[in-house]
Amino acid sequence: MNSSAVSPGRAGLLILLTGQMLPLIDTSITNVALDPITRSLHTTPTQLELIVALYGVAFAVCLAMGSKLGDNHGRRRVFMWGVALFGLASLLCGMAGSVHALLAARTLQGAGAALIVPQILATLHVTLKGREHARAISLYGGIGGIAFIVGQMGGGWLVSADFGGLGWRNAFFINVPVCLLVLALSHHYVPETRSESPSGIDWPGTVYLAMILCCLLFPMALGRELHWPLALQLMLVALIPLIWLMRQNALAKQQQGQMPLLPPRLLKLPSIRFGLVIALLFFSAWSGFMFCMALTMQSGLGMAPWQSGNSFIALGIAYFVSALFAPKLIARYSMGKILLTGLSVQLAGLLLLMLTFWHFGLHTSAVTLAPATALIGYGQALIVNSFYRIGMRDIKKQDAGAGSAILSTLQQSTLGLGPAVLGSMFLALASGGGYITAIVGFLGLEVLLMLLLAAVALSFRQHLSGCPVPSL
Repeated sequence: MNSSAVSPGRAGLLILLTGQMLPLIDTSITNVALDPITRSLHTTPTQLELIVALYGVAFAVCLAMGSKLGDNHGRRRVFMWGVALFGLASLLCGMAGSVHALLAARTLQGAGAALIVPQILATLHVTLKGREHARAISLYGGIGGIAFIVGQMGGGWLVSADFGGLGWRNAFFINVPVCLLVLALSHHYVPETRSESPSGIDWPGTVYLAMILCCLLFPMALGRELHWPLALQLMLVALIPLIWLMRQNALAKQQQGQMPLLPPRLLKLPSIRFGLVIALLFFSAWSGFMFCMALTMQSGLGMAPWQSGNSFIALGIAYFVSALFAPKLIARYSMGKILLTGLSVQLAGLLLLMLTFWHFGLHTSAVTLAPATALIGYGQALIVNSFYRIGMRDIKKQDAGAGSAILSTLQQSTLGLGPAVLGSMFLALASGGGYITAIVGFLGLEVLLMLLLAAVALSFRQHLSGCPVPSL
């Protein structure tokens, strides 16, 4: 790595963190705008799932490619490419005259996000040391909570204010001036770094991953609405040969001394496998939770976008506070304890949220939701902080980049699939018994998933307590 790279300073750090917030804020804004998008473009609930999910899937598929491009061609350069693409895609999202145009623009936006995000952490690692590095990483970890609050509140306000009669389109247009500002300042304040040993991109592996995720996404999202036609059934069947082909490609590249997208030798490590379990159970449930809650607030309870956004303020604040204090807890306690504590707090919040919806029904408000969502946010931050640290435990230094790429790809893949897989179950419940029954049933399912994750964590606990915590 470019160890002699110049520190970005406060201005550079602020620009990088602003770049990090763009994709995070956009996820929140999109959830807030679901109901206005439905009225404007006459979308079905299934198409709403795809608006959220395609962004996450494109993000996941292009993430490893974005990381390699930054290593090979310069991280500042690729960061600026990503910001430019994200800004263009945001403009196209706001201008979309049909749901199909919006879906295409959202996919492009996910690709832009995948070029932005890997450059930020890599630049911080290479250019900062000691206390400055620790402070920057804490800010990097806590920015999700800030982005969540800004996205929910700012997005809800933008949509409800209806500037220029543009409604939900403002939630996407607001990204354009921010992207232009980041582009204008990046060249002056963000140092250029790149890897001293460039490596090739696993194009076949990237294509196989895209096909696998699409063969999962579209049947799960469209199957119920289209009554499971033969084409969607064949897509699910195609998963088996696609997974086999991706594995064969990875084994061949590994034998040739190249780095495949998902290296088989790293996938055999216990910590990576446990990271896969966390991704499947937690991150899919998290993105599914945000989608189902947004639909319940807007379509079920009739909240305006700003009211829906305000309902998540307590969650965002609790997440931010928890993320800031997480490094101190990690220094004192084992990762097993921190993960289980996070799961316990989140489970308490989920159960309280079930009771809240059950008791208040259609009279549920932002105030009544605050205690439960605050617990959920606090627990979520501990689980997210545990994910990378646990997943990287068995990774050697020379494989740090590949290990981080695997975990990031797993995280984004499951975040993308969550709204489609779990959202379909939620919509099936809503069509039969209404939104309150559906959200209570969904939360019950999420409780079961978190209990399953806790059981796996307990079986893995001895491994966690016996290993040092890696520095991220």
